[in-house]
Amino acid sequence: MKIFVTGGAGFIGSNYVRGLLGGMWGPGTDSVTVFDALTYAGNLENLAPVSTSPRFKFVRGDIRNPSEVRDAMKGHDCVVHFAAESHVDRSIDSASIFMETNVLGTQVLLEAALAESISAFVHVSTDEVYGSIESGSWDEECPLLPNSPYAASKASSDLVARAYWRTYGLDVRITRCSNNFGPYQYPEKVIPLFVTNLMDGRQVPLYGDGMNVRDWLHVDDHCRGIDLVLRSGRAGDIYNIGGGTELTNKALTELILRAMDCGPEMIRPVNDRKGHDRRYSVDWTKINARLGYSPKESLAGSLPSLVKWYQSNEAWWRPLRGN
Repeated sequence: MKIFVTGGAGFIGSNYVRGLLGGMWGPGTDSVTVFDALTYAGNLENLAPVSTSPRFKFVRGDIRNPSEVRDAMKGHDCVVHFAAESHVDRSIDSASIFMETNVLGTQVLLEAALAESISAFVHVSTDEVYGSIESGSWDEECPLLPNSPYAASKASSDLVARAYWRTYGLDVRITRCSNNFGPYQYPEKVIPLFVTNLMDGRQVPLYGDGMNVRDWLHVDDHCRGIDLVLRSGRAGDIYNIGGGTELTNKALTELILRAMDCGPEMIRPVNDRKGHDRRYSVDWTKINARLGYSPKESLAGSLPSLVKWYQSNEAWWRPLRGN
């Protein structure tokens, strides 16, 4: 199997590529091509552990450019599409690049996949497309009610992807994950931001009352779920991938403080984010029943080793923070 991975120099994509080439996921991977524009969140250092593999190839390119995409995709069997603008705060400040990359870029990829007779296209999405839920959990049949420009752009790309399956018969499979954590995560995201702030003796910013709830999913579990969908999923299906660990932002902050031997004085309350969704929760019964997925890593169990990773890899994250 020759796999074309968009956004493979980012946090989740690079973890997936390292796992493919390291034999962590399914067997039979002949080659992996990473196609990445290397915007601020793309980092070739994330791929350094596999960069010398004879089965690895890197192509710098923009998913919004049809000729670049088509040329790079030729000769591949399947596509796993991670490439996206993904930071909610950035989308609130400037939404246009999210629409261009996440919606138009996805359409360009789908068109190329159709032209190149790609056998399977896995579109990696997010639970944020569902909006906010007070109780219970979303299943894959729930309506899409996104509340941020980022979530709206991802919901739109989901619908475009589904349309290429329904209209053209392209084998498209969609995954929607909860909040990821793990090594190599860009330090603007909450866990690495808090850890690196505390390493520098800085307070951590906690939005509003801190009672917003998120489900936390280890990046290894997420990538294992994606690979199951690639190898055993069905055309046109949507699969929620959850972590099984729901926490308020306040509880998450307290876990990080304890892991770093810091007290509550290191919390700095800040004004809440515009349109801040109160709670996310996905029902991952479908992927469990059909593909045998269940999360293996817990946030509490993984956090001490994750803190040590950031402490041991300051040379990786310090240039990304710029201070």
